[in-house]
Formats: sequence, C-alpha cells, structure tokens
Amino acid sequence: MKKIALCNQKGGVGKTTTAVNLTAGLSLAEKNVLLADIDPQANATSGFGIDYKNLKISIYDCLSSASNIKDAIIKTKWPRIAVLPSTPDLAGAEIELIGEKNREFCLSRALQLVENEYDYCIVDCPPSLGLLTINGLVACDSVIVPIQCEYYALEGLEKLLKTLKMIKNNLNKHLYIEGLLLTMFDARLNLTKDVVEDIQRHFPDVVFKTVIPRSVRIAESPSYGKSVIHYRISSSGAQAYLNLTREILNHA
Repeated sequence: MKKIALCNQKGGVGKTTTAVNLTAGLSLAEKNVLLADIDPQANATSGFGIDYKNLKISIYDCLSSASNIKDAIIKTKWPRIAVLPSTPDLAGAEIELIGEKNREFCLSRALQLVENEYDYCIVDCPPSLGLLTINGLVACDSVIVPIQCEYYALEGLEKLLKTLKMIKNNLNKHLYIEGLLLTMFDARLNLTKDVVEDIQRHFPDVVFKTVIPRSVRIAESPSYGKSVIHYRISSSGAQAYLNLTREILNHA
C-alpha cells in the first residue's frame, strides 16, 4: 500500500479537494483506495457523503488503539473507495497524545493493520503543523503539497519544507515529496501566471505538470457528497484531477 499525505499548513489551498478527487481518480484506475481523514474539520469525510454526526467510531479511536481501525473504516457506495472517517472530536487528540510514548507513530501503527487490503492510502492532514499532521507524515511514503496560485504562496512553503526535512531526518527517513500541486489557477489573472512561473522556476523537479483550475464544479461537488469526478466528469476540474492521477500512477 502506497501512502500519500496531503499537507499544507495554510488552509483553503485545495488540500481536501485534492485528497477526495485523487481517491476517486485512483479508484477509476482500478486501485483499491483508503482515504484517511485526520483533519478535525472532517471535510474529506463529508466529501464522500458520510455524516460524521452519526459515527460511533472514527479515526480518533484508532489513534488511541490501533486495533479499532477495521471497525472504523467505512466502505462507500463507489467501488474500491473506503474512508477512515474523522469527527470534530479529533481536535482533542492533539492534547491527549502529548503524554503518549511514540505519539508520532499512532496513525502509522493503525494503517499497518490494513496494509494488504488497499493499493493506496490518501491521508488528508489538517491545516497546521501540529501532532496530527506529524502523524500523517510519519505514516506516509510521500507527500503532495497543494499550493494556491496567489502572491503569498511561496512564503509558507519554506516553513513546510523545513518541517518535512526535520521529519525525514528524525522520524521517517523514507519520506519524499511526491510533488507540489498548483491549485485554483485562473488563466485570466496575470498574477496567477507569474506565481506558476515563479514556483516552477524555484522547484523545477517537483512541480506536477497538472495545474488545477479554479472551477465552479469543483466548488459545488462537496455539497452533493461527491468528488467532482463523480459529480461532473466532463468538467475541466475533473479532467485536471484525472490528469493528476495519471501523473501519480506514472511515478509508482
């Protein structure tokens, strides 16, 4: 099972949207995919139509006891897609885990128990560099960093890259950057084009060729509890995420 974290400490950069749509794209490529939602906002969970208010068991229970994972995973109505759901309770886990021994490895221990059941696990991290995100990065093989095409995009990136380096040196020596993903691209804005060129110049080897456009269909799809790929596959947003999926499959 290849495990990929979606990570950026900035909110609103398309992280959860990418987690949901990459999961959908990989399932269409006939891969069995587990989406692990470790964000207390639980948007990736509701992104596949799961109501976290009705859950008796969630990822929160797996961090304290890894063996809960098989009971927590929910099979969705789409073939090959399963979700390890989150709830707002997870916000308390950051504090509760502080006293735990090997607290950075809680998610890793849980995912090891289902290692042979899926081809991919996509981990949606919270928009912070706290203990939950560190658990996500320690558990994964690689990380995708979504970056919004805006003026301040590069600012937060340096801090994140420093954190990734620290985790690689101390906790997960196999972690590598799958790619930087440019999101919310608006071709009408010169600034957007400048940001894209700037990032491609700074990081020529790790930027995905696929750029995710700003799209009404992408924005609408979560309210239907669907990925944009399941909601409107012909849309520019869905096609972009299918292209991203192809790039990731070619990395494998």
